[in-house]
Amino acid sequence: MPPILNRHLPHRPWRLPQARRLPGTAPIGIDDWLWQLDSYPAQMAERERLLAEDPAAVLALLPAADAPVRELYDLVLGLLQRRPGFARQGDVMRCPDGRSVHLDRSDPLRTLGRLVQEDLCLLVKPEGAAEHLLAGAVLCFPASWTLSEKLGRPMAAIHVPVDVYDATLAARVQRLLDNIRPGQPLARSNALFYDDPALFQPRPEDDPRPAGGPDARFFRSERQCLLRLPESGAVVFSIHTVLLDRAGLEAADLAVLH
Repeated sequence: MPPILNRHLPHRPWRLPQARRLPGTAPIGIDDWLWQLDSYPAQMAERERLLAEDPAAVLALLPAADAPVRELYDLVLGLLQRRPGFARQGDVMRCPDGRSVHLDRSDPLRTLGRLVQEDLCLLVKPEGAAEHLLAGAVLCFPASWTLSEKLGRPMAAIHVPVDVYDATLAARVQRLLDNIRPGQPLARSNALFYDDPALFQPRPEDDPRPAGGPDARFFRSERQCLLRLPESGAVVFSIHTVLLDRAGLEAADLAVLH
């Protein structure tokens, strides 16, 4: 299958000054939260394939996320109905790529995974806990991590393989999660080079295989957003994956890794 590449982007978030420091977040408007890019038809076809062929690898939900996931479902459907290309008729949503998606509130993560390009992760903080934990996700495009391995784990444990995620950064991230205000999402972006253009790249923590080096052909960036749900208080961590061919990069793109 040919790589699913982006050709037109609203902007290149990895170039923003705040992207050079961690956690590197900046506020965005709620209408800019979910991106619909030129890669929508091809990415959604891949999401449909993964959800149909290997749902256990890309879908997971703990009881702690039952209420938040339905709140998220209602929020996303409300936003999409205001967007060009989406049209709802009863329990069916017509999508910009021509697909018709049955809206099933009893299976909210799968339904959302068929509507938007973003992977959606639900972070909840149990009463008395010091950290948020991953309580559910639709994760079709993991970049070198595995949903089943991270589910139910708190943030510090999730980031064990990440060298820069030390105790100081963990404390900063937790303060950030605690202080997010409903209706005021935050966004950040990373920048990675990959040899393999596949969007679905799960890897366990004990697998040391490198994804790619600075000379790899494909540039992969995740636009990661944090949004607090007002009723449940859960935090949505959304991931929109962008993939570019190295040949189309500009010097300012390459500079983010130096």
